[in-house]
Amino acid sequence: MKNVVKSKWFLILLVSIFLISFSTKQVNACEIDFEITENKKDTYEAGDVIVVKVIVTLTHRSCPVSLKKTKFNMKGLKVVGAKDWEQKSTMIWERELKMKVIGTKDGTLTLNAVRECDKDGGFGSMILESLPVEKE
Repeated sequence: MKNVVKSKWFLILLVSIFLISFSTKQVNACEIDFEITENKKDTYEAGDVIVVKVIVTLTHRSCPVSLKKTKFNMKGLKVVGAKDWEQKSTMIWERELKMKVIGTKDGTLTLNAVRECDKDGGFGSMILESLPVEKE
C-alpha cells in the first residue's frame, strides 16, 4: 500500500513539473535593453543631454524585419542625434541615441522601443526621473 501512495505522489509531482515547465510564457523574438553611456544622473533637468545605447538581441537566427523599422516612442525626451545600427556579434546590434531632456509635468521621462514582426517582436522601456516642468 505504501508503494502505491508513493507512486501517486511521484506521479503528481512529475505532472506538476511538466505543466509548469511548458506553461504559456510571454517570449519576445528579440530583447531590447538601454544603457546610459554619457551624463548619467539620478535626476535630470530640462536641457540636459544624455547618450543612450540601445542594445537589440535577436533570439531568432533570421529576422525578416530590418532594425531600421524599430520604433522609438518617448515622453519628456527628444532625439537630437543618432548613430546607425552597428552589429556587435551574430545576434547583437547596438545604436546610440543622443537625447535632450525636455521634461514632463510629473517628472517622469520615458523611452520605449518596439519591434513588430510575426514572431512576437520585441519591446524595451527605460524610465528616468527629472525635475517637473510647468509646460510639456
